[in-house]
This record gives sequence, C-alpha cells and structure tokens, in this order.
Amino acid sequence: MFQEFKKFAMRGNVLDMAVGIILGAAFGQIVNSLVNDLLMPPLGLALGKVDFSNLFLSLSGRAFQTLAEAKAAGAPTLNYGLFINTVLNFLIVAFAVFVLIRQVNRWTAKPAAAPAARDCPYCQMAIPVKATRCGHCTANLSAAQA
Repeated sequence: MFQEFKKFAMRGNVLDMAVGIILGAAFGQIVNSLVNDLLMPPLGLALGKVDFSNLFLSLSGRAFQTLAEAKAAGAPTLNYGLFINTVLNFLIVAFAVFVLIRQVNRWTAKPAAAPAARDCPYCQMAIPVKATRCGHCTANLSAAQA
C-alpha cells in the first residue's frame, strides 16, 4: 500500500496540483492584504470613515462600539462588514484567475490547421489537398496548377 501511495503522490499531475494549491494559498494572502490594507481603508474613508471590519449587528439587543467589544462580551453578532471584505476578496481572486487563464489560453492558442481538402477547379467537388487527379471527374490537376 505504501508503494501505491508513493507512486500516486509522485505522479506529475499530483505534484502540479500540490504546487498550485500552495501558490494559491500564498496568492490568497496577498489578495487579503490588498483588500484589507489597501482597498478597504480608502473605500471606508470615501463612505464617511467607515471601517468595514467593524460593521456588525448585535443580536443581543445591547449596543457595542466595536466588534471586539461585542465578542469580548459574548454577544452574538452578524458581521456583515467582514462578509463585505470576504466578497471583495473573492471577486478580486476570481478576476485575477480569469485574467491568468485568459492569458494562458492566448499563449497556448493553436495555429489554424491547414485545410485538408480543396475544390476541384473543374467539377468543384472536394478533393484532398495533395491529390493530382480528381476522384470525381478524373481531371488531371497537375496540369490545372501549372
């Protein structure tokens, strides 16, 4: 069983997937920092000095100034500000993955294949490109190309 697992783990696609997951986690941290440290502060300032991570509703009926204060008191809360941050994180990651996949598809775009058939100049039927005689009308095509 150990040998089977080793064979499975050492296959190329499993290693590629592991590298992708590790890079994805690191990329997620970068996006979290981008949203929390660079995007949300100016957005909060533009919306009247709102700190999105501190937007919450207390379900206990008591008023709290900050989310940390509500959590310290053990009050149940709806943390919609953190949800907004998470949605923004997702949208940025989804857009970045879209741009990445789009670029990779451009790099790996296959050139258009040469046509496998052409029309006979005499009978207009489809014939192979390399044909020297039409299989339909039996015309000599090497004379027509000259």
